[in-house]
Amino acid sequence: MSTAIVWLRSALRVHDNPLLDWAHRSEETDSVIPVFVLDTGRGMGEKGHIGPNRMRFLYDSLTDLDDRLRREYSARLLVLEGRPEEAIPLLAEELGSTGWLLCDYQADPRSREQIGEIKASVSQMGVRTKVFPSVSTILDVEVAIARPGFRDPKSSSDIGAIMGRNLGEGPDGYLVPPPLDPAAEVKFETEEYDSLRGSESLSGLVVTRGEISRRVNDLDTGEPYFPGGEGEALDRLRRKVSDRPDFVNGFRKPATMSTNEAGNPLEPSTTGLSPYLSTGCLSVRKVWEECQKANLGTDHTKPPQSLIGQLMFREMFYVLSRSVENWDDDVGNSNCKPIEWGGHDGELVSAWERGMTGYPYIDAMMRQLEATGWMHHLGRHAVSCFLTRGQLWQNWKHGRDVFDRKLVDSDWAVNNGNWLWLAGVAPFSMPYYRVYNPCPDSKSSLNVEAKEASFIRHWVPELASFPSKYIFEPHLAPEHVQEDAGCVIGTDYPSPIVDRKESRRVNLGLFKESLARIA
Repeated sequence: MSTAIVWLRSALRVHDNPLLDWAHRSEETDSVIPVFVLDTGRGMGEKGHIGPNRMRFLYDSLTDLDDRLRREYSARLLVLEGRPEEAIPLLAEELGSTGWLLCDYQADPRSREQIGEIKASVSQMGVRTKVFPSVSTILDVEVAIARPGFRDPKSSSDIGAIMGRNLGEGPDGYLVPPPLDPAAEVKFETEEYDSLRGSESLSGLVVTRGEISRRVNDLDTGEPYFPGGEGEALDRLRRKVSDRPDFVNGFRKPATMSTNEAGNPLEPSTTGLSPYLSTGCLSVRKVWEECQKANLGTDHTKPPQSLIGQLMFREMFYVLSRSVENWDDDVGNSNCKPIEWGGHDGELVSAWERGMTGYPYIDAMMRQLEATGWMHHLGRHAVSCFLTRGQLWQNWKHGRDVFDRKLVDSDWAVNNGNWLWLAGVAPFSMPYYRVYNPCPDSKSSLNVEAKEASFIRHWVPELASFPSKYIFEPHLAPEHVQEDAGCVIGTDYPSPIVDRKESRRVNLGLFKESLARIA
């Protein structure tokens, strides 16, 4: 019997799943084992370094996928824990028959090295490996960067040209392939699955549904605002996009509120779909298709500000993450100016991460991140700028690592791209001297709700009774105002850890000097 190991690396869904579709249609496979590996080398699992919200989201997504496989196909998801380089060959050996290893393409160097090593190992057992491109992206990244004339994109128009060359264009835009329907069948053998779960060689690797439930309880995150899974992804897509064509057609990302929806400090003013895209619970082609349906035959915003434009930027970062060596570093990276940042200051970085800087807007955003694993893109702009060129003069990689641990939409390509951009070091960055004011008002480009300031009051409850006039800079409030509000700055809430104006002046000078030395 020929069994296909369907290793779902970042495709935790049934809809638009080329791996399951191929396995169903192929006459070379008799059965399928859907597998996910909690990669301990990447900090996944019970003892990993990934934050509780991000880990909870992943566990939710695995449980949802297993439920869907059971309900729709009478199949099961096999969850293993360990290093895939060891776990996948052990699984192939245990199956003891020639077959296939199917997996989705991932662009980061570690994943590419990993699949190369695994392919070499399982081929000795007669197992053939097939890596499916364009599962997490619209473009086939390898084909796009190998095309003659390719140059690293630096703008929306650049990535638009790349998409045009690779996909073609019609009257309604790029010819993005439609998402696949769910496979009609999954060739699943219960006896084979049970045998694997009970095998001695896999005994230390198998993670059961009961074990996942126990781990979720141990994370103690409470009820998450962003529950993981394909079911939630498709429901959110319907609620935020498909059922709101006027919202889609008028969407301008820079105009969305960083302090979330009015009256709800938890609900994004954007779609909130990024966590589901990053884990593969939702197909990017599915989102593109729904946006195009809304746009068809109507006036609508255009890239880069539109929702389609945001998906294009996502493609741009995926392409760059493959074409640019050392994408995740500040050394040997052609897309990173070698700015001489200050030495790592643990106290400053810790205050920033914990939301204890004395700047309520910054602190509210960082506390939201800690509590929910999410933050509006303008909030990310502000806290990134504050940590790097704005106020604290710390290397962008310190912030990148915090985001990587905590964001439920953590994505290697996009997270590094955004930090390069916001630190002011990339070719596509805004001018370095454009620094966000960490004490915004209602006219700020950060788009804050300042009259009621409910976002600040929710996430920084120490300031709940502060008058809005002073709530973004509470250290400037007269002493009697602080006492009346029940929050004395320096005692009940920290004083500013730096002088925002002086630090900005000094840091811009340092940035300019560093650029001069590079030249």
